[in-house]
Amino acid sequence: MKKDHDASGGTADGRTRDRVVRLLLEGGSATAAELSRQLGVSPAGIRRHLDAMVGDGIITPTESRSREPRGRGRPARSYALTEAGHRAGPTAYSDLAAGALRFLAEVVGPSAVSQFAEGRASDLERRVRSAVVAAEPADRPAALAEAMTAAGYTASVSELPTGLQICQHHCPVQFVAERFPALCDAETAALARVLDTHVQRLATIAHGDGVCTTHIPVGAAPGSVPDGPSYQGVSRADGSRPTASEPRPAPAPPTCSPSPSSEGSAL
Repeated sequence: MKKDHDASGGTADGRTRDRVVRLLLEGGSATAAELSRQLGVSPAGIRRHLDAMVGDGIITPTESRSREPRGRGRPARSYALTEAGHRAGPTAYSDLAAGALRFLAEVVGPSAVSQFAEGRASDLERRVRSAVVAAEPADRPAALAEAMTAAGYTASVSELPTGLQICQHHCPVQFVAERFPALCDAETAALARVLDTHVQRLATIAHGDGVCTTHIPVGAAPGSVPDGPSYQGVSRADGSRPTASEPRPAPAPPTCSPSPSSEGSAL
């Protein structure tokens, strides 16, 4: 018989609900039975958590897509994250972090925030680089997405005629990045360095999009910037950006789904 290890109080409840949010970020939706099994929480316990999260506006019941066999009676409900739920993902201490960066900008100057963003992006680069360079060149975008998922970004790869798109379905620093775009800029430059080619950031969760989308144009050579109309969000492999006089690539349309399912994930 399963024990509800979270029945003791608020801190444990919060941990379980954070885990529910992570599972829904990764899978798109899940039934109470699926969550109960994956988390090792009793059916009664998981229902208590889900009812509370529905009441808080974090999740919402949806039409079930479970592949489990159904018995007689009412079909099982699935649960998916609301917009507020996506914002409530694993983003602990966001208010504190935003306040600290705001203080840093006021006391030291905006360049200090840029240096902080670059340092954080370099840390992400170090965490994912070994997995990427160990893969064959054609497999490196997928290896990067897998490594980013392990780092908390819930990433996948989408293929289209113009190239590949890395889809980040969760932003661990969304709340802070909304106020400090330098975090997104530095991250884009880090991805370009890891892949040793230029990339285009087409969309970001921090700017209100459902998913962060980074485009890798087909046939891109390391360090190159192909001809085309002006477009913001381009980074070379060395992390630099084209000057105003240089041609920039035309943006490809984002194709990443804002609510991935475990069945449709490219990884």
